[in-house]
Amino acid sequence: MNTEYHRAYSRNLGQDMEMKVYGNAGKPVIVFPTRGGRFQEYEDAGMVEACRPFVESGAVTLFTLDGVDHQSWANEYVPPAQRGLRHNQYDRYVVEEAAPFIRGLLPRPEGLLATGCGMGAYHAANFLFRHPDLFDSLIALSGRYSLKSLLGDYMDDCVYFNSPLAYLPNLTDPWYLDRFRRARITVCSGQGAWEEETLSETRALQEVLAALEVPAWFDYWGRDVNHDWQWWRLQMPYFLGKMEL
Repeated sequence: MNTEYHRAYSRNLGQDMEMKVYGNAGKPVIVFPTRGGRFQEYEDAGMVEACRPFVESGAVTLFTLDGVDHQSWANEYVPPAQRGLRHNQYDRYVVEEAAPFIRGLLPRPEGLLATGCGMGAYHAANFLFRHPDLFDSLIALSGRYSLKSLLGDYMDDCVYFNSPLAYLPNLTDPWYLDRFRRARITVCSGQGAWEEETLSETRALQEVLAALEVPAWFDYWGRDVNHDWQWWRLQMPYFLGKMEL
């Protein structure tokens, strides 16, 4: 498996950001880490190994990004408005820096696939819904799709436009809806330990997308399926195998 490490200064974030690349062909897959996770987390948790058949066959290339959750939404030491500003800087980093870099390494005409587990699933879904011109596929595992668990009932424009369960029900712009309807959207939740809130928000997202007439596959695994890597290592290759890559 071709593996590369990259480190570069982000003008949007004002700090170095790191990334690992696995593969050199196929669908570009941007992997967002779990809450507080870093670029090496996906490999350390065995997820790269779980996806090895798809990488080695040339079906996908994984790009595992750094996260800044502890500087943004999960930073309890600053006001919510300041957390949102930091997240928006991360948004610009992904769109203006990471994505063009990935396109330069692996130029392909179609969009990128966004994926992640836990809070990484939130990021993956939010990036697809905010930037459907950049992303055309999603595999979200055990995510929450609002920011209530981190911010409570606080709401401002930045929080609103980064909370899919807030902005999607009010979305009427055909530019977005047409792209959502062409996207390949897969969302999964277990029903076991530590998945209660995930399950609730996954069902809520399913209702919202159904109301918008956006096709999506929502898959609910059993009551023994916990919020844990052991299950995500099974789910990710399963869903990749169901996609036309």
